[in-house]
Amino acid sequence: MNINLTLIGQTISFLFFALFCMKFVWPVIREAMETREKQIADGLAAADKANRDLELAQSKVEEQMNAAKSEASGILDQANKRASQVVEEAKEKASEEGNRLKTAAQAEIEQESNRAKEQLRQQVSGLAVLGAEKILGKEIDENQHKALVEDLIKSL
Repeated sequence: MNINLTLIGQTISFLFFALFCMKFVWPVIREAMETREKQIADGLAAADKANRDLELAQSKVEEQMNAAKSEASGILDQANKRASQVVEEAKEKASEEGNRLKTAAQAEIEQESNRAKEQLRQQVSGLAVLGAEKILGKEIDENQHKALVEDLIKSL
C-alpha cells in the first residue's frame, strides 16, 4: 500500500508543480520566446530591406557611372572637335598671313624691279645722250663709229 500512496502523492506534487509552472514560469518563458522571435523576425526583415537598399544603391551607382561615362565621352568629343577647329582656324590664319606676306613681297619685288628698270633707263638714256654728244661732236667715219659703239658696250 505504500506504493499507491507514494504514487498518488507524487502525482499530486507533480500536478501542483505543473500548475505552478503553467501559472508563473510558463508565461515568462513564453513571453521571452515571443520577444526573441519578434527580434529575430525584425532582424531578418531589416537584413532583407538592407539587401534591397544595397541592390537599389548599386543600380543607381551603375546608372550614374554610365551617365558620367557618357558625359565624359561627350566632353572629350567636344574637346576634340574644338581642338580640330582651333587647328583649322590657325591653319587658315597662317595661310592668309602667308598669302598676305607673299603678296606684299611680290609687290615689293615688283617695285624694286620697276626702280631698277627706271635706273637702267636713266643710265641708258644718259649713255645714249653721251654717245650722241660724242657722235655729234665729231665728224665720224665708219671706223670711228664702230670704235665709239665698242666703247659704249665696254662701259655698259
